[in-house]
Amino acid sequence: MDDDDRSGLIGDESAKLIEPTTKLYKRRWYILLLFSAYSGMNAFQWIQYPIISNIISKFYGVGMETVDWMSLIYMIVYIPLIFPATWMLDRFGLRVIAILGSIFGTIGAAVKILACQPPLFDVAIVGQIFSAIGNVFILGMPSKIAATWFGSKEVSTACSIGVFGNQIGIAFGFFIPPYMVPDSDDVHQVAFYLRHLFTMTTAISAILCVLVCLTFERGPLLPPSRAQAIYLQREVGAAGESYTDSIKYFITSTPALLLLLSYGINTGSFYAISTLLNTEILDAFPNNMKFAGEIGLILVVSGVIGSVVCGLVLDKTGAYKKTTAVVYIATLISLCLYTATLHLRNIAVVYVTSLLLGFTMTGYLPVGFEFAAEITYPISEGTSSGLLNASAQVFGITLTLAMRQLESGISILSANLLLCATLLVGTVLTLLVREDLKRQRANEHRNPGDSPDIVITHHEIERKSGFEFRGSSGASSNSSSPSPFRDRR
Repeated sequence: MDDDDRSGLIGDESAKLIEPTTKLYKRRWYILLLFSAYSGMNAFQWIQYPIISNIISKFYGVGMETVDWMSLIYMIVYIPLIFPATWMLDRFGLRVIAILGSIFGTIGAAVKILACQPPLFDVAIVGQIFSAIGNVFILGMPSKIAATWFGSKEVSTACSIGVFGNQIGIAFGFFIPPYMVPDSDDVHQVAFYLRHLFTMTTAISAILCVLVCLTFERGPLLPPSRAQAIYLQREVGAAGESYTDSIKYFITSTPALLLLLSYGINTGSFYAISTLLNTEILDAFPNNMKFAGEIGLILVVSGVIGSVVCGLVLDKTGAYKKTTAVVYIATLISLCLYTATLHLRNIAVVYVTSLLLGFTMTGYLPVGFEFAAEITYPISEGTSSGLLNASAQVFGITLTLAMRQLESGISILSANLLLCATLLVGTVLTLLVREDLKRQRANEHRNPGDSPDIVITHHEIERKSGFEFRGSSGASSNSSSPSPFRDRR
């Protein structure tokens, strides 16, 4: 039996207490896990070329810097397309975006099968572009799925699980290619194993794509929390803000802008170090390409644990600012330790520092999403997370290119020191963010600063949308009225 989570709204002094019917559906976990699965397959495609960059460079006859662009493509494509993608998410809902994300990812994987010949590097780029377009429809989804399907006491945990799927895909992307594709001078042998790698990716992506098309729903019939009920009421009523208004509000809000920059720095640093991990590890441990895959796996798996732990902490404590600051400072310390010990060429020490770095750096991802959702409420979670991810792509491109130049021209140490200095700036920006938990206030039945279009009466809601509310007496009113939460598949 589905478990219920009931909550309410406060009207003005002349209006009686009203309470929207809210409900948690068991299938929310299926929706979340299905998203995590196809998100993971797309993330797997992001890093599968860079982690074996030495093999890809030799196979296609291109430079290492050129192979870097197979990672950077994901970031470059994201920046212009996130704005229409986020608009589509708000306009058409989760189902349409999920279908597009899974279809583009599957097409990208299939095109790469055709590119497993040395002269066809351009075809590989086309396949990576298709996969990158699919990624645009994925990265902003975790917080939106969490808010749409999950109750106020589990929304941060749900967001962390959504991020978890993407991170698991990256972990497999680090680990599987170095073991599956040999570092051989025989191009036929390399082509054979690359083709197997991409065929496997295509098959799994296609199965998940079919499941998404057949079973992924736009949302539940009834909202899971009071905050989501208020948001949906704004959407069906006359008070809904336009997409451009939401973006304008976000970038003109000082706390949101500070978080936008600090999130971009942290996540962009992760993208940069992931893209260049093969180069860094081979410099410290020549002829040990598999170490790069293992360290990448440690980075991400420990980050998955960090994501879930941080999500649970947020749900239990609601201490968004403190959690964000602690995780960010820990990330800076961990990167300094990694930088200081990499040149020692002790693989056990690198494993330990990578574990600490992964736990904090990738554990920060859901924390940033949820903190942004709190301080920018009632802006759509898709909009806030999309803008955070756009910032991360910009910093990811910039830091990757800068680090590659430093690694080629000076040293690996200088590149990592640049990353440390950048994270120090991000830490300062994080400490300057003012905490204003607007979504939490909405869920806790406290609306001291709410605008009149949110503080609404029972009759106003019925007149605008037909949404069925439960009055203070517990009786349903106008139960035959159509609900805006029906027919949400």
